[in-house]
Amino acid sequence: MPSAYKILGQSAPANTNNADLITVGAGKSQIVSTLVIANTTGTAATARVFARIGGAAAAASNAIVYDTSIGANATTALTLGITLATTDVLTIRTGTSNALTFTAFGSEIS
Repeated sequence: MPSAYKILGQSAPANTNNADLITVGAGKSQIVSTLVIANTTGTAATARVFARIGGAAAAASNAIVYDTSIGANATTALTLGITLATTDVLTIRTGTSNALTFTAFGSEIS
């Protein structure tokens, strides 16, 4: 079972809808060690992050981050160790269009 350390996903949502940052492919699993959320604007914005088992619907019950404020031109790094199996999804959302970028770092095991 080889491991690859890499950027697992990056996104800069252009709107306030849910967006999938990571969907684990067939025969693989992933460990998200760090999630970095950067606010690229001069106004605070809120972030949401959901860990969805098997692609279940995003809901408060699978939220990791929920309406957390990211300050203007600020960066927040979350050290998490989230384990994701095949078909699991890490979903993100921003409360302000074009305000936040999300980058997940970790390892993929195949």
